[in-house]
Amino acid sequence: MSAPGHDFYGQGPRRVQELLGTRRLADHIAQRYVADRLDDTAAGIIEAADCFYLATANAAGAPDCSYKGGLPGFLKILAPDQLMFPSYDGNGMFRSLGNILENPRVGILIIDYEKPIKLRINGEAQVSQNPEQLQIFPEADAVVLIRTTEVFENCPRYLHEMGQRRHSDYVPRPGHVPPDPEWKLKSEYEGLVRLRNQRPDQVP
Repeated sequence: MSAPGHDFYGQGPRRVQELLGTRRLADHIAQRYVADRLDDTAAGIIEAADCFYLATANAAGAPDCSYKGGLPGFLKILAPDQLMFPSYDGNGMFRSLGNILENPRVGILIIDYEKPIKLRINGEAQVSQNPEQLQIFPEADAVVLIRTTEVFENCPRYLHEMGQRRHSDYVPRPGHVPPDPEWKLKSEYEGLVRLRNQRPDQVP
């Protein structure tokens, strides 16, 4: 694997490595296992993923972390150094997308609890409403494009054993109309949210 074309570790990690005596180990991992694009192993993990965690930060550096879920394949590989995923209807805050407009640097964590595997991807993102890209993902409001800069697996030893997972009924998919979430049906949100179905008190 080819290492990224920049120092993978900043001054903070280097100070801790020196303090705890792990610098040689850290250098070995960075040189051997950190790449700037996706290999076949990483691609397989991504194509099977039905969820991931997205880290963003605003212009001032204030961080945010968001869970993204969909059907396998919703995190789509466009090229060895390019990814794309949809932004589905949510609570309207758009903290992740808004942060990307201010600061394009993002981090992705994919966890496969069954294997177990942790895959980390860092890169630069942009928000798009290109009609051709939106057509790929039913009901997406926008898509996020990512150019990868760092791709590496993490030690999975502390992952807990998880039970059988079931895909959420709220995930958009062809031939399926997701129900409205309970919070949208509360009277305090009337006139503020998009509803697919009528509120119970509006049904004749």
